Amino acid sequence: MLAKLNFLLILLTTYKKKHLSIFIISSLLIALVSSVIFLSASIKRDIYSTLDNQADFTLQKYQAGKVLNTPEIWIDEFLTMSGVANAQGRVYGMHYYEPCEQYFMIVGIDFYDNQVIKSMEVLIDDINISAFTQRKNMIIGSDVKKFLDEYHYFDYYSFRPPDRSIEKVYIYDTFDAHSDIVSSDMIIMDIQNARTILGVEDGYVTDIVLSTPNADELETINIKLRISHFDMRIIQKDDIKKYYENLFNYKGGIFLVLYLITLSTFLLILYQRYSMIKDVDAKEVAILRVVGWKINEIIWFKIAENFLVILSAYFIGIFIAYFFVYFLDAPLLKNIFLGYSNLSNSTSFSPNISLNELSLIFLIFVVPFLVAILIPLWRVSIKDPTEVMR
Repeated sequence: MLAKLNFLLILLTTYKKKHLSIFIISSLLIALVSSVIFLSASIKRDIYSTLDNQADFTLQKYQAGKVLNTPEIWIDEFLTMSGVANAQGRVYGMHYYEPCEQYFMIVGIDFYDNQVIKSMEVLIDDINISAFTQRKNMIIGSDVKKFLDEYHYFDYYSFRPPDRSIEKVYIYDTFDAHSDIVSSDMIIMDIQNARTILGVEDGYVTDIVLSTPNADELETINIKLRISHFDMRIIQKDDIKKYYENLFNYKGGIFLVLYLITLSTFLLILYQRYSMIKDVDAKEVAILRVVGWKINEIIWFKIAENFLVILSAYFIGIFIAYFFVYFLDAPLLKNIFLGYSNLSNSTSFSPNISLNELSLIFLIFVVPFLVAILIPLWRVSIKDPTEVMR
């Protein structure tokens, strides 16, 4: 056994140039597919954890294909429905900064509503509410902070509502980096300030969110809501999750198709290379046959030789992908999944790697790789060694 292991190491060092090229290409291919899988998994976890704290239904007034501001009086009507535990109006929208053609997402919340605070605790868990509400304050995302600093808005920012007045709002704090996936371009402020800046009239909200403690009543409540108003669009939390899941599967699927095309090309070249095996390699196999090695022993030995190369490439590729996604924050690649926002996206991704994902990467690359070299090696191994030696 030690003799075979020593012989294996000698072969690896003797043909290091051949193995090095395969190692480099394999590492890059594994790093590519791993980066896509790691990035997609991290974004899904962060978004789904945020959605889990959201309400079960989102209701919007919908007329002639347009979303309109929703009457606030609908809230009291929905609260009378059996099974509805909570209903709140939300005020949010995009504020346009004309000089630089940039947009901010403004979210207005009622800081005295415990249900609202609970749903937003991921973002505002350490905020002193009494201090925050003493004047017009706002909490901004990291990318908004960078943008305002660039234009020297260090303490406050003056918004221009639709009536062209000026609303000065002070910067109270910045969101933690761990919430950047949902808050990087977001501004949270008091709901009345948001109404003024976004031009939402009193008595109206952007939409209404409903929660129910019993998941079994979701379908029943959905039917009741549809009957109550025919000019209303109903969005369930599960529908939002399905949308994001389909979106990430679609984008990840595009990468997977391109990856499989590249992988197939590489394996085809690899197969042809072993099919046209060099004389020195064929004679090496023939010598092993002459000295008493069995065909299955030769095949397993050659597989072990290549397996060590591909296994090393596997771990190096995983390390490159891990560093690229979780330390460098996946430059360029993240914009494909998150979109090209008008503000520079500095989102950081939290590690989210499972054994299933590592196994999937292994099966996608390592198994086809070994199969591509197994057939040509088997063909050489079964030939008469005396004919090969001539």
